[in-house]
Amino acid sequence: MATHDRPDFPSMAEVNKASHEQLAYWYRFLPHGSTVEENEIMEKLVERFKKMGGMTAALSEKIGRGGV
Repeated sequence: MATHDRPDFPSMAEVNKASHEQLAYWYRFLPHGSTVEENEIMEKLVERFKKMGGMTAALSEKIGRGGV
């Protein structure tokens, strides 16, 4: 279990197993971390996301803009 207390934040294990699409969703919609652990999770998320190709036009279209 993660030590952070925000249910909207994935754990490091979830980030390590996430698909490119899931990482894109978190990358676009997660708020900034508020703890050291959440900031480390975000750093890993961004690193994995970029290694997988980052945001593409097709992926951006698929995950949407969040209510716009």
